[in-house]
Amino acid sequence: MAVAAYQLCFFAAVGRTGVAIGTVVAIGSGPVFTGLLSWILHGRRPSGRWTVATTAAICGCAALIVGGQADGGAQAGAQVVSGVLFALLGGLLYAFYAVTAARAIDEGHESNAVMGLMFGGAAVLMLPVLALGGVGWLAEPRALLAVLYLGLGTTALSYFLYGRGLRTTPVTTAATLALAEPAVAALLGLVVLGERLAPVSIAGLVLLGLSLVAVAVPERELESLP
Repeated sequence: MAVAAYQLCFFAAVGRTGVAIGTVVAIGSGPVFTGLLSWILHGRRPSGRWTVATTAAICGCAALIVGGQADGGAQAGAQVVSGVLFALLGGLLYAFYAVTAARAIDEGHESNAVMGLMFGGAAVLMLPVLALGGVGWLAEPRALLAVLYLGLGTTALSYFLYGRGLRTTPVTTAATLALAEPAVAALLGLVVLGERLAPVSIAGLVLLGLSLVAVAVPERELESLP
């Protein structure tokens, strides 16, 4: 239910606030909610280094996205507020299903089975939404290819890898590392599409990269550095 509801909340947020604000709030709040839920539900208090690095990563993510995708059109105030609330709810739902999946995997369940059940169940729950929205557009080859890519590549493959990562990585760390998504998108835009980044986006990319490295490197390795 959380996986299905996250999709609805995320796109409702983007539709009301624009890509930049909706993405920053939804993706940026995910690690924060993950840390809080992991602490509240399982007593795993995040470390000080994780807190500092995650805060810096969220700031870098915000600078990167807002600098490169700022919405030029004015949005109605009430619409933006409702969109931000949808994005925050989406971040909370993401954190909930990430923490739930991590706990199931920690208890010995196969990561592929956990992810398959979560996203397969979400797909079943979303069928009424698909039916209400209509499926005529799937007759277009480009639309069908886009659906296959989004389903197999960005969802099935990515969460297959995410589940395997949760076998050995704390869920709070995994949630923060997932902030690499906008950084990779920016780099692909530079290399593949020839886009240019504003100075604030470049600064955000550097800050985000350094923060992710700080989160990824185990503390014992940092202590051994000169």
